[in-house]
Amino acid sequence: MVADALVYHPTVAHYLRFVATTVGRDKLLRTLQYFSRFYAWYLLRTNSPVRSIAPWEAIKKQFGLSRKLLRVGKNVEHFKAAAVAADSKNMDPVLKYCAVGRQLGYAMYLSFDMITYLDAAGIRPSSGAKRMQREAYKAWFTGLMFNTIAGVYTLWQLGQREQKIDKKDGEGVVESKKIQRERTSTNLQLISDLCDLTVPGSALGYVNLDDGIVGLAGTVSSLIAVWGTWKKTA
Repeated sequence: MVADALVYHPTVAHYLRFVATTVGRDKLLRTLQYFSRFYAWYLLRTNSPVRSIAPWEAIKKQFGLSRKLLRVGKNVEHFKAAAVAADSKNMDPVLKYCAVGRQLGYAMYLSFDMITYLDAAGIRPSSGAKRMQREAYKAWFTGLMFNTIAGVYTLWQLGQREQKIDKKDGEGVVESKKIQRERTSTNLQLISDLCDLTVPGSALGYVNLDDGIVGLAGTVSSLIAVWGTWKKTA
């Protein structure tokens, strides 16, 4: 039966594992949120009628609010990760400090972001919500900067390792392929971080970017995250 072939197809099982994770659902929502941000900007720039723009603005707002709720409590995970990184004895010192800085930045971002949820949802308006959201963006920006530094440093390390490899040797060929995989993974993460930096950077006024650029950058980083999560749930 065609129906049975579809229902029991491995891709369907993979998809169910993917959407069963909070991270998987969040990344899908994030992709739609930032694409809506870009597309609403595009429609506005092309003088489209308000009725055409309104649905995309609503998607951007509502999906952003949904993701904010999904993030509530996730700060604890990053505080724990920061403690684990700080206690690590075998990690490279630069990567160790970057890991601690990244995790603390994300933890503080999620903590401030969590405080603003009731105001954003219209449940309990707060006069301090804007200030808290700004502090959240600062923390996120800091965490992303630490991760960017770690990415650049890792690429430098991989280059140093590659120079020492004898590619004529069997083990050298295996090591070279391993380095290529690590470099690809690091480059993807670095691209994602640089794209994400446009969001808090623009919100804080560090860079002057319109919603079109921020929306596209956020869409790219979201798709990279979707792909990474999809592979992990394979």
